[in-house]
Amino acid sequence: MRAAVCVLALVLPASAFVARTLPSSSTRRVHRAAAAKPGDVDCDEVCVADLEWTPPVKSGERDEVFGPLKDYCVDRRVVQRRPTRTVECGPVKFGSEHPVVRQTMATTDTKDVEGTIEQCIRCADEGFDLVRITVQGMKEADACAKIRQGLLDRGYDIPLCADMHFQPKVAMKVAEAFEKIRINPGNFADGRKDFEEKIYENDEDYVAERGYLVEAFYPLVDKCKELNRAMRIGTNHGSLSSRVLSFYGDTPRGMVESAIEFADMCRQRDYHNFVFSMKASNPVVMVQAYRLLAAEQARLGWDYPIHLGVTEAGEGEDGRMKSAIGIGTLLADGIGDTVRVSLTEDPEYEYKPCARLVSLAGEHLTPESAKKQGAVAKFDDTRDFTKYGRRESSLPEQREGDATDFRGLLHRDGSVISSVNTEMLQSPDYFYKAIGCKTAVGMPFKDIATSDSLLLTDVPPESDKKARTAIRRLQESNVGMVVPLDLLKETPIDNAVALVPLAEAATAEIPECAGRVAYIADGSETDTQIAALKDLDSVMLISHPAETLSRLHASRRIFAILKEHEIDIPVIHMMEAAKGETTEMALEVGATVGPLLVDGLGDGVLLANKPDATFGLEFLRTTSFGLLQGCRMRNTKTEFVSCPSCGRTLFDLQEVTAQISSRTGHLPGVAIAIMGCIVNGPGEMADADFGYVGGAPGKVDLYVGKEVIRRGIPNEEACDGLIELIKEYGMWKDPEPEEEEVVEEEALQTA
Repeated sequence: MRAAVCVLALVLPASAFVARTLPSSSTRRVHRAAAAKPGDVDCDEVCVADLEWTPPVKSGERDEVFGPLKDYCVDRRVVQRRPTRTVECGPVKFGSEHPVVRQTMATTDTKDVEGTIEQCIRCADEGFDLVRITVQGMKEADACAKIRQGLLDRGYDIPLCADMHFQPKVAMKVAEAFEKIRINPGNFADGRKDFEEKIYENDEDYVAERGYLVEAFYPLVDKCKELNRAMRIGTNHGSLSSRVLSFYGDTPRGMVESAIEFADMCRQRDYHNFVFSMKASNPVVMVQAYRLLAAEQARLGWDYPIHLGVTEAGEGEDGRMKSAIGIGTLLADGIGDTVRVSLTEDPEYEYKPCARLVSLAGEHLTPESAKKQGAVAKFDDTRDFTKYGRRESSLPEQREGDATDFRGLLHRDGSVISSVNTEMLQSPDYFYKAIGCKTAVGMPFKDIATSDSLLLTDVPPESDKKARTAIRRLQESNVGMVVPLDLLKETPIDNAVALVPLAEAATAEIPECAGRVAYIADGSETDTQIAALKDLDSVMLISHPAETLSRLHASRRIFAILKEHEIDIPVIHMMEAAKGETTEMALEVGATVGPLLVDGLGDGVLLANKPDATFGLEFLRTTSFGLLQGCRMRNTKTEFVSCPSCGRTLFDLQEVTAQISSRTGHLPGVAIAIMGCIVNGPGEMADADFGYVGGAPGKVDLYVGKEVIRRGIPNEEACDGLIELIKEYGMWKDPEPEEEEVVEEEALQTA
């Protein structure tokens, strides 16, 4: 009997699908036994060519049927939450009509029923709305039923989600117990993970291989529909199937098309209780993939909720920073209905950053925020969200007759400017260390993570020899001095950069001591005043939007005007931090400045304290460099791609990550992936130079890129083996010796 799926009465309009009739040579029939129990495909065979699929995008057919790609958000000028349908997951609901759901993932061995129950209870008590649990095989699936019942017996109805890879039959089993199933399109039906290059001449060749997907996936779809289970179609940048990689490459487009293909199969069975996710460890790739997904849903007339997450973000401040950049960027444009902050820490510690990012999302939607967004003058936002490209700008150049070298004011890969005052300059030895300088007999020298320039909030008088000497020595080391115009007029500093309010540019009188001029804008300037930068001799523009304006939209307006008039002045984002915990600072900065840098809009950052804040100078500097590295701009330390651990993990991930970090954290430009297992395939190494991966209990495999170089190394020898591998590939350097904390005062006075 021919499948009935071609004539299903779907909930959405028939126009949401367009049938693809393939040549007879491409037709593949998926033979199945007649339906014997609920969840089986209700047919003897399915003709894949007769099913209705979203038209292919490469050939242009999707454009012909649905028109051009639509925008990724509702409104680029005023934040509105993307409208979605409601997806039910036990007592929790996903969608735009409901609060953003906060979730985490258990790290226990799933077969440890009592341990998993206790961890889920701790997560629920912390405030999470959902817990995901890894399910490797039938033994874990059997344990899931006991975990679900054990939680209910103790009064906890928090929904549980099964994390599934490779095992369609196990997914069928666990769907009987858990409220949600997460499947990965890259490996749910394709367990081969051979990454062989396949050649597809056209769309027909590519879609002809869908048969095995239908055969593996339809039973689970029917099961979830029957039991009203939720599903997440969760694409991962590091685990696209060899089929998708061969046709679309390792790209955001490939991620989206992989998910759409599985969504088509759900829709063909009239099942709509699912959400999407597009995770990547690179926030830039992650943001682009999610935006493309949202835009495609808008074009196709779909309204499925979206789960946000930066996968393998790592630990500590770096993990929080990368998560804030990716998740915060999307929430700031109204995208996202459920969130997980993936950290290499116990799941309970994911709650605070997760809750804070969700809170920030809510703040974007308040009447007060809407007023600030509406206060930004109208502008034409022409950003192309389908690709990443950093805005081009011109760095300061040296001129004949210059008494100092101004080329060090900014860095080509992204600049850090630190806000300092005279009091800080009274202890030069500690001050040099705080801004990242190396020293020799009291003389400062720029290092890889030294502040490029300093913004002086007050100017020491000529009589303050200690502070004046520190300023002079820093200038000689190519650290720029930026001084507000009124202060510089009152107390001159030779070869300083005069900072002028942009609105006063036409009438400002620049003192002779100024070697260069910079401008600062608060977003209230007219289009004409901003456009005037084209004819002004300036080394940079500091963007510091007023409190009465939306920072995001005011900044985007400035960049739009600069683009319109082809002005290539470097732009530095200034942000003043409010009083708070240091652990929250990364979240605030990542979610505030990150949405601009991840779009390629900006050349650096200037973090300063508000009057009530007391963040240290060194902390603000290192946080600034962390932001630039998280936005894939300037690398000043080793990049770690570290998974958050789960029941599949084959070693103590937190302990091993700390060990590797302590021994290899001094290698800027080197990326190391630390994975508890290889469940998602070698693609997880996509963003890393080297990989440290659990291969078997007590054993580690070492990778270079996606290739296994050494297998089965005992855990206790693996870190040494990783270092030897880095040396073998010429990317190792010995750590530099620690400098002495205090420099002799006599040396400072006589140098």
